[in-house]
Amino acid sequence: MLDTFFRLLGAVPAPPDAEYLYGDDELGRMRERNLRRYLAAVHGTTVLLLAEAPGWRGMTVTGVPFVSAREAGEGGPAARAVPGLELPEHPQALWEASSRVVWAALADWHGPLPLTWPIYPHHPFVAGDPRTNRTPRPAEVRDGTPVALELARAFGIQTIVAVGRKAQGALAAEGVDAPAVRHPAQGGARAFTEQVLALNARS
Repeated sequence: MLDTFFRLLGAVPAPPDAEYLYGDDELGRMRERNLRRYLAAVHGTTVLLLAEAPGWRGMTVTGVPFVSAREAGEGGPAARAVPGLELPEHPQALWEASSRVVWAALADWHGPLPLTWPIYPHHPFVAGDPRTNRTPRPAEVRDGTPVALELARAFGIQTIVAVGRKAQGALAAEGVDAPAVRHPAQGGARAFTEQVLALNARS
């Protein structure tokens, strides 16, 4: 079901200041195993929360959107929802604020948990410093959009919710009209939670 998704994901160009997370090394293979476990765990959902890009404290550690070491560790909400998640022996970061906000909001979600994915699937960073995040360039977003749309197709997604305006704009360019919610970062936690749960209540 996901062969085309993984093929498109691997074909997205990765410039020197962006990291492909699922490479053929120990960490890359661990991330891919985690991603496959996550996708299997949320199979059957009809809602996709489409965010911007992986962060170095979260998805770059685990390979799963909005899952940092804290959520994937023993007793964490992602570990409870997705059996078998692995962590590096020495994670480069132990927590990510956005991941905490997302999983706290999902604790009140009714129905199957939504699928989450970034519109740009590689980790964009400030040149020379992988432990940073930068905004993906318009061309990078365009390169990543087909991957997100294929994932939505493979899952039979009925509702795509853009987490932030960048994802919403990318979808609009493809003729997809998607509601947007506030990104949970930089003071957006409360608005994100309220908006996401309001959409859930209406679905």
